Amino acid sequence: MKPVEQFIERAIMASRWLLVVFYGGLGVALVVYAISFIFKFIKIAQGAPSMEEGDMILAMLGLIDAALVASLLVMVMISSYENYVSRFENAGTELSWLGKLDSGSLKIKVASSIVAISSIHLLQVFLNANTYDNTKIILFMALHLTFVVSALLLAAVDRISSKTKEPKQP
Repeated sequence: MKPVEQFIERAIMASRWLLVVFYGGLGVALVVYAISFIFKFIKIAQGAPSMEEGDMILAMLGLIDAALVASLLVMVMISSYENYVSRFENAGTELSWLGKLDSGSLKIKVASSIVAISSIHLLQVFLNANTYDNTKIILFMALHLTFVVSALLLAAVDRISSKTKEPKQP
């Protein structure tokens, strides 16, 4: 029975390399998103002289939103690869933060990024409040509050679980 067990364990461990396909796909998505960002930036730059202040603020918030989404993609790709597939060997100090991102702290960082992205979107809604009916604004606020509460609960659970993992002092 031992050879069968070893085969199963090796197969399961080898299957983690399938995750590279997903991370590669996220990398390609990041390239596509970067191209989209460039076109959006060019459109904003061309219209900047004739834009009103409110429109310019909304455009800048859109760019900030895009940067946060791109950062989220990079964070998920790098830390997930490091946590689930293989260690980066020649990263040196460039990726020194990787060792500090376990799956729990990654979830918190992702949730925090989602809250930040949602905050920017909500601010855009408020700046364009005249184009939304009150029901939709309330729904956007409820969704944002759901993200905030979820992030806080994830942080609380991570904090509780990290306390239980620490060795007790004599």
